[in-house]
Amino acid sequence: MKTDFFKLLLLSGAISMGTSAYAQVDLVKNGKSNSKIVLAEQIEVNRTAANILQDFVQKISGCRLDIRQKGKAAAGDILIGTSASDDVKEDGYQISTTGGKLVITGKDNGAVYGVVSLLEDYLGVDYWGNNEYKLEKRSDISLPSINKTDNPAFRYRQTQNYALQTDSLYKWWYRLEEPAEAFAANYWVHTFNKLLPVSEYGTTHPEYYAYFDGKRHPGAQWCLTNPEVFEIVAQRIDSIFKANPDKKIISVSQNDGNNTNCTCPECKKLDDAAGSPSGSLIYFINKLAARFPDKEIATLAYLYTMNPPKNVKPLPNVVVMLCDIDCDREVSLTENPSGQYFMKALKGWSDITDNIFVWDYGINFDGYLSPFPNLHIMQDNIRIFRDHHVKMHFSQIASSYGGDFAELRSYLASKLMWNPDADADKLMQHFLKGYYGAAGEYLYQYIKIIQGALWGSGLRLWIYDSPISHKNGMLKPILMKRYKQLFDKAEAAVAGDPVLLERVKRTRLPLLYSELEIIRTQPEKDFDDVTAKLNYFEAEAKRFNNPAINERNNRALDYCKLYRERYMPRNEKNLALGAKVTYLTEPTGKYAELGKTALTDGLFGGASFVESWVGWEGKDGGFIVDLGEVKDVSYIETDFLHQIGHWILFPLKVTYSYSEDGKNYQAWGTIEMEEERSNMVLFRGVKMESKQPLKARYLKVEVTGTKVCPHWHYGVGNPSWFFIDEVTVR
Repeated sequence: MKTDFFKLLLLSGAISMGTSAYAQVDLVKNGKSNSKIVLAEQIEVNRTAANILQDFVQKISGCRLDIRQKGKAAAGDILIGTSASDDVKEDGYQISTTGGKLVITGKDNGAVYGVVSLLEDYLGVDYWGNNEYKLEKRSDISLPSINKTDNPAFRYRQTQNYALQTDSLYKWWYRLEEPAEAFAANYWVHTFNKLLPVSEYGTTHPEYYAYFDGKRHPGAQWCLTNPEVFEIVAQRIDSIFKANPDKKIISVSQNDGNNTNCTCPECKKLDDAAGSPSGSLIYFINKLAARFPDKEIATLAYLYTMNPPKNVKPLPNVVVMLCDIDCDREVSLTENPSGQYFMKALKGWSDITDNIFVWDYGINFDGYLSPFPNLHIMQDNIRIFRDHHVKMHFSQIASSYGGDFAELRSYLASKLMWNPDADADKLMQHFLKGYYGAAGEYLYQYIKIIQGALWGSGLRLWIYDSPISHKNGMLKPILMKRYKQLFDKAEAAVAGDPVLLERVKRTRLPLLYSELEIIRTQPEKDFDDVTAKLNYFEAEAKRFNNPAINERNNRALDYCKLYRERYMPRNEKNLALGAKVTYLTEPTGKYAELGKTALTDGLFGGASFVESWVGWEGKDGGFIVDLGEVKDVSYIETDFLHQIGHWILFPLKVTYSYSEDGKNYQAWGTIEMEEERSNMVLFRGVKMESKQPLKARYLKVEVTGTKVCPHWHYGVGNPSWFFIDEVTVR
């Protein structure tokens, strides 16, 4: 009986070993191979998959596998692109070694994603970023028994990283899509003006555009109940689809900007009945969707259209692109009021459609080179989207070169968009160890400390943030000292590896920038120390190709130049320093209190309006500077900010006058200001000089603002701002 048992055990083991041996595929042995890659069908995705696999097998083993465009795959071969089973969804894939050959197949881009999965999970290849990868060279490549089917959580996945522009493999490896690949003619967001150009119809047909504040506003949104608008747009969409027969989706979506929708009686009636301005929008989009039943019509639920209509459902071929732009980022979307407001909208849309595209903002538009510790909320938010019928997802995270953990941020986003239930912390540690080597443990500590410091501060993290907002919180001196120690240790840990050291130094840029920004706002500072810090940051910025500091493409080296000119000591004495300011027209809201000291405190405002600047919205402004006694004055300058994304525009003109007694003023001069349409953050000093000194104690500054956003601005018809900071008198 005992002997029979051992015979049975041995037989069982032989069967098990035989099955394993049969399923195993030896691709390369001792640097050589008889395997070949066979394409089941000669299409681009299969060729791409074969080329990627061939390339990395050669990088690992030195052996180049042949690619056969057609033929039969024998045992030991690799077959790419056979028909996938019904278990495979859009972009999903299957990998199998059944029958002694490796079979990789999928739907849509699935064959490529299957190859990427094989390389990552079975051949140990990691792809970190812009032509940056890690693999272990070996002469043998053998595969175990594999029978894997994998589908993405979202059928469309989009994110941002600088490598998308420079590395053709990056997009494939990270399993991402670009709008131009899916949306006809790249019409994917803010398309109203592309479909109905104001340059073409604004003058002749103002009735096509939004009515509010008693008039039509060409350049604003459409009048969605105008039948002529519908027919023009429908005809243009028809032409676009005919010119792009391989595309199935197009976006018909509002222009950027808030409070520019039509409130004519017909549009207002629809919106009132729907309980939201999305009522007239969905009415219009549904008509288009019915006109093109075999296509998908995408539209935005954004700013004023974020909340769903209560009386109408989008048709099944309508894609609702819901945006959480107004949400704070220090915690996940269920954990603060701004996120909870968005969650109410998300639930409302998911109750009436299962065709939702979420545009999620994990980005600081005003501070690419600023710490933005939101990595910890990515998984929670992506799971929320998955659980509310979201089918398409854009994680807008910037990931600009030199930006805050740009490579890690993109890595996590892409992994979690594919599988929201992956172990995010394990992914993070794997990346940090692989990309930064021995420095990774210190950077992991930094990430955890700054994340906790943000929570402990109780301050918001938002998409137009500034390091200055956190100078008493997560960036206060004692914490900045700790961060410096961790980065010093990280650099020391990889000092002997130039590649790893460069990665750590590049990742340090946001802390260097933040330190300079915070020092800039301090009344007392050691300017020799500031100069040393500025010189070091400038040298690093040069080495790292002058990275962008914000979405407006202001660059690090320009920032350094501006810092020296604007924020470092000047030889000339400012007679207005500490002077009393009396307002003729009070600044708007909170700026009235700030303005009591900000204009004459000797500190010039930065690229963000969150500190030092004094603003007026929708009106002219004026104030009087009291120098305390009559002085000889020959020069005055006021400093203005231009930040078009926040509706901050240069004023139209500035008028200066002066007085000895504060009652009788004499005109000094008026400066007309040229209109500025640049997207960049700009500063403009408006100055007046006199060849002969003027006797003056009181200086009056009167500013004529633009007051209303002009036709070319996406806030057309709404109040605009102007901001002043320092007054300089000599």
